[in-house]
Amino acid sequence: MYNVGDNVVYPMHGAGVIVAIEEREVLGEKQKYYIMALPIGDMKVMIPMDSAESLGVREVIGDEEVARVYEILGQEKSAMSSNWNRRYRANMEKIKSGDIFEVAEVVRNLTIRDNDKGLSTGEKKMLDTARQILVSELVIAQNSTEEEVMAKIESFFKEEDKDE
Repeated sequence: MYNVGDNVVYPMHGAGVIVAIEEREVLGEKQKYYIMALPIGDMKVMIPMDSAESLGVREVIGDEEVARVYEILGQEKSAMSSNWNRRYRANMEKIKSGDIFEVAEVVRNLTIRDNDKGLSTGEKKMLDTARQILVSELVIAQNSTEEEVMAKIESFFKEEDKDE
């Protein structure tokens, strides 16, 4: 059970703040919803309270996990299928899992692949989605700005180019 003011993560949307708890009637059924404001894109999301847990809603990561996310971003690309369809499905599963470390892997792998070979339109969109989810959580976890977090993430991939 979360309260107004709590920072939470909603898989596929990213991190945000619960700004209200409201009862709404949807499809003739009254239900309580968390109203979550996302810092990026100025969007609000309604999450049914009684299914929040099954939807994967969780608390924002702490400092130790933030360090691990940056560690993952700095690692080598992990093995990915050369088959576009399989790779896309595997990456989508990681993003949907709501696991920040899996999302960081997707961002790392797709960014490296984009720098090496370029990405298809679908994978570019997936990279943008994964990056937005990652950035939204890191912004809240570090009490930082979107620009600062993006610059830090990008720094991992600029250094790699210098090594070659």
